[in-house]
Amino acid sequence: MRKVLFGIIITLLILWAYQVYKRYDDRAQFLKENTALLQQEIKNVRKLVVTEGHFSQVFNYQQSEKIFANLLTTEKKALVIANADVTIAYDLSKVTFKVDEANKTLYITDIPEPEVKIFPDLKYYDVSGDYLNPFNANDFNKIKDQVNIAIKKKIKESKLEENAENRLITELSRFYILTNTMGWKLVYNQKTIEQAKEIQLLKD
Repeated sequence: MRKVLFGIIITLLILWAYQVYKRYDDRAQFLKENTALLQQEIKNVRKLVVTEGHFSQVFNYQQSEKIFANLLTTEKKALVIANADVTIAYDLSKVTFKVDEANKTLYITDIPEPEVKIFPDLKYYDVSGDYLNPFNANDFNKIKDQVNIAIKKKIKESKLEENAENRLITELSRFYILTNTMGWKLVYNQKTIEQAKEIQLLKD
């Protein structure tokens, strides 16, 4: 009888140990699968998000210059029509992450600044200058500089930057949805993101 009882106890201990091991093994496998899913999602988001815009403006370029001890004044001018394609890009391959598998936490450690590029197409009309003060390369460079400054101002006044940031937020929201579904935490700048709308704060 004692041997039978002992055998039952041993059997129960083996079964208990197996169940504990199986639960541990299942949990470890579940964590590995979740981590692999996060890493795959990070790879999917590592892309260039580009928002495009187009701006047009007319410029009147004028320059006066006194020569010969201020005895003569020379003038040159031009009518310039500027059409500029603008791109605002977020290179999400530069977003850096840290996956804390043990604490089921995904840390976003850095988000890149937007890259603004302006591609102006300038057409010149009514270009005129004096014989002693003709148009030269320096004048064209000044016009390009003025165009870039004016286009940058137009970008600020438009919704192009806001649209670009909204696209960025949409991509980053995928991490919140995924981590929230898996029971993980999403943390940026030492702040836990607890609601989808808080993704907006990532760039503030």
